[in-house]
Amino acid sequence: MHPVMLLPDHADTSELRQALWRHRIGHRITDEADGQLLWIADPRQYEELKALVEQWRRGEPLKLQQSAKRAHNMTSSWASLKQVPVTALMIAISLMVFALIGVFGDQLIVTLTIVPIGISSGELVFGNLIQTLSSGQVWRLLSPAFLHFGWMHLIFNLMWVWYFGRQIEALQGSRTMLLLLFLAGIGANVAQYLTGTVLFGGMSGVVYALLAHVWLMSRRVPQSGFFVPQMLVVFMLGWMVFTMTDMAGSVGFGNVANEAHLGGLLVGLVTGWYYSSRRLKNR
Repeated sequence: MHPVMLLPDHADTSELRQALWRHRIGHRITDEADGQLLWIADPRQYEELKALVEQWRRGEPLKLQQSAKRAHNMTSSWASLKQVPVTALMIAISLMVFALIGVFGDQLIVTLTIVPIGISSGELVFGNLIQTLSSGQVWRLLSPAFLHFGWMHLIFNLMWVWYFGRQIEALQGSRTMLLLLFLAGIGANVAQYLTGTVLFGGMSGVVYALLAHVWLMSRRVPQSGFFVPQMLVVFMLGWMVFTMTDMAGSVGFGNVANEAHLGGLLVGLVTGWYYSSRRLKNR
């Protein structure tokens, strides 16, 4: 992050922050003794940021201009990916695994499930998690997060991984994002396994962790640069509750890993509270 300019103390910067995110400008705002300090992730976007700040100061509507849309060519897209390597890697691995399942089928799936799955006397046989980990197969704690069993499942999850993940990685760094991936992935997978379910997969638990983390950071430390629309929070929590009901099964949404969603959400609430508390303490 690079400091670029001071904004007036106590000014409401929510509209400016939203506009910066719409323009894909990674940033954060910190409270300083003489005002609010605006930081930028990529100095090459300074002129675009400066123009938006000037519009904001004049009270003009902050809309995404056509020139800004054209500016996001292949070079800037690649630069954006380099700013968020962990988020990009999560998406790339998920896409690669999904493609390889089409080639190797069940052979790959049973390698990535939380415990080994075999067939004995025509019936599925599941391994024990403790014995599996003791044998050195520790990757199974995280690998189910990269398993997706349909295009809609894959696209829906990766869309939200990109939306929330790039905020976290741009504002808090790749180490924090990597830590969140491991905590959320393992927490969600273990929570689902404890219900007796073995054949599950998807990044949904991680998505709910990222949602909770970003939401708490934006609520407790508004100047942090994090932003999530309140209606999006309501929709995603409402969707989680809906999939827990019998109604979800009756309309074709059965076999949802609800405990993984809850496990991920809990992890995100804990990390969001921890990091926001640190920010508040260091003011």
